[in-house]
Amino acid sequence: MYGFEAMTFNIHGGYLEAIVRGHRSELLTAADYNNLCQCETLDDIKMHLSATEYGPYLQNGWDLGENGVIGFGTGDHKMLESGHHANILIHFGHVIVWSKPSPLHTTTIVEKCTLKLVDEYKHMLCQATEPLATFLEYITYGHMIDNVVLIVTGTLHERDVQELLEKCHPLGMFDSIATLAVAQNMRELYRLVLVDTPLAPYFSERITSEDLDDMNIEIMRNTLYKAYLEDFYQFCQKLGGATSEIMSDLLAFEADRRAVNITINSIGTELTRDDRKKLYSNFGLLYPYGHEELSVCEDIDQVRSVMEKYPPYQSIFAKMSYGESQMLDKAFYEEEVKRLCLAFEQQFHYGVFFAYMRLREQEIRNLMWISECVAQNQKTRVHDSVVFIF
Repeated sequence: MYGFEAMTFNIHGGYLEAIVRGHRSELLTAADYNNLCQCETLDDIKMHLSATEYGPYLQNGWDLGENGVIGFGTGDHKMLESGHHANILIHFGHVIVWSKPSPLHTTTIVEKCTLKLVDEYKHMLCQATEPLATFLEYITYGHMIDNVVLIVTGTLHERDVQELLEKCHPLGMFDSIATLAVAQNMRELYRLVLVDTPLAPYFSERITSEDLDDMNIEIMRNTLYKAYLEDFYQFCQKLGGATSEIMSDLLAFEADRRAVNITINSIGTELTRDDRKKLYSNFGLLYPYGHEELSVCEDIDQVRSVMEKYPPYQSIFAKMSYGESQMLDKAFYEEEVKRLCLAFEQQFHYGVFFAYMRLREQEIRNLMWISECVAQNQKTRVHDSVVFIF
């Protein structure tokens, strides 16, 4: 349903909507995935991806990134040896670094593909005006929460901070993230670090003085996610029009999925029914009556019985046999992809930016799974977790 945004949307948002729809056309198709699933080595995967938009990010040859043109030389064409890992080519007066090929790993492919997503996001954020700029920033808050939990959990288990920082998602980085390691409890975590980040409002409202242990950290993650999703939902409601309509559906689905996952993961733990219920978001198709029923579920079959009362989720649980939950994540991802693709069927709204970011992240998960199966010689399982987008 459109309001008056169709008359004025293109003044500030038309260019970026065209950009994001162009990026959407670059997503891998079912034919691409079928070819990737036939690959025998990681080099085969890289060769196929080199023919896509990921090509410039995966090549080892002429690297014009941070080590691109670093100075000026004389002569037209002369090769110089520099250490063991790079050659310096002086060509037409420019000094260019030529990186030698390094061993290929799954993490390398994932990092390079993620780098493309980050570059596209930063370009859109730089071009955006309000309220689109704030909308784009909201998209990254989930990664910030994941990064905070990763650093705190890793520190609790005495992992090296630098190693943990390398595993953080680049979209969720902030200046003081490295100092998370000094926090000894929830209050210190907020007072020393998070008070200056966008997560501060979510954290301060629900702060506790409890010590940092695995259970409390997981509760903190879900509590922050609840506050984040509710805040994002309210922001989209204020925007109104097609953005409100489409984002309400996408965020409600995310809230319902998290409610189901929280319920399943808390079965058999010391988490009480009231504590479980506090972690559910206060919106979505399951709110409030579905939450009441989920909070008392004690096994996966009871969860299934609750969810089958809601027609949009019947098809998801119909794919599962009774007593199993292994395929639940894939079924939710497939349903999410369908909804995200539908967001592109309307114009003049911000939902396409959220949808594109999520679809690209799903694509990277697909590439990671395929690469891991190939690297570990488990090609019989390569289709188990791949979610086709188109």
